[in-house]
Amino acid sequence: MSVWFITGTSRGFGLEIAREALSRGDSVVATARNPRAVLDALPEAGDRLVAVPLDVNDTEQVHAAVDTAITRFGRIDVLVNNAGRGLLGAVEEVSDEELRSVFDVNVFGLLTVTRAVLPQMRAQESGLIINLSSVAGFVVWPGWGAYSATKFAVEAFSEAMTHELAPLGIRAIAVEPGPFRTDFLADSSLELAETEIEDYAESGGAARQWAIDNNNSQEGDPAKAAKVIVDLAARSDLPERIQLGTSAIDQIAAKLERTARDQQQWRDISVSTDYATSPVN
Repeated sequence: MSVWFITGTSRGFGLEIAREALSRGDSVVATARNPRAVLDALPEAGDRLVAVPLDVNDTEQVHAAVDTAITRFGRIDVLVNNAGRGLLGAVEEVSDEELRSVFDVNVFGLLTVTRAVLPQMRAQESGLIINLSSVAGFVVWPGWGAYSATKFAVEAFSEAMTHELAPLGIRAIAVEPGPFRTDFLADSSLELAETEIEDYAESGGAARQWAIDNNNSQEGDPAKAAKVIVDLAARSDLPERIQLGTSAIDQIAAKLERTARDQQQWRDISVSTDYATSPVN
């Protein structure tokens, strides 16, 4: 049986992943700012569940949580970097403070937790790191630039780790969900930029309205996503990234088509920047 270390477990994907892993007989170290919420949501988990307080930006707390996991279960087989939050607003509307705040959680917090867990995985020469990214880690829409920037960063780190860690027996994968019916679009998870500029009403402003209109009506089922995510631990053929939901598949496919079309159209100009090669006699 596997030991899971999951961040952001009090609700949404984190809670559903913990529930699914426990249902299969695995053990879970569920971290959250409010660990009591985890215990209340999973009352029948017994001693296979340990809920610990964790702010991913608190380095001492992160190492304490990892130490608790090792002391209790002896190992960490799967790390799920799920903790995160959103920020919505046109690029000009987003302040430095708002931007740094979302990067602190989505990027630097993820790295802090990962660096704390990796020494244990390297020592045991095995492990899986599941980085919860987003379709927004591959495709960007007006109003979502700041949030997407954090997820693009997650994608970069995840892809690098996929190849850096493979020789050590450790796997890594980025998961790219589309819109799922979690509370991500609610005030508890999604911050709206304080500044609003009227000129962006049809772009960033429309994105704000979309978030309000679609909260709790997204197409994706978090419980089904959790089953797929927990299944990844038993797979030996993991890709660098996997999309979840029809919207994620369709939107990423459309971007790949646009990119291929642009490359073809601009290929001659692109390659014209190489040093000229001498003709072969």
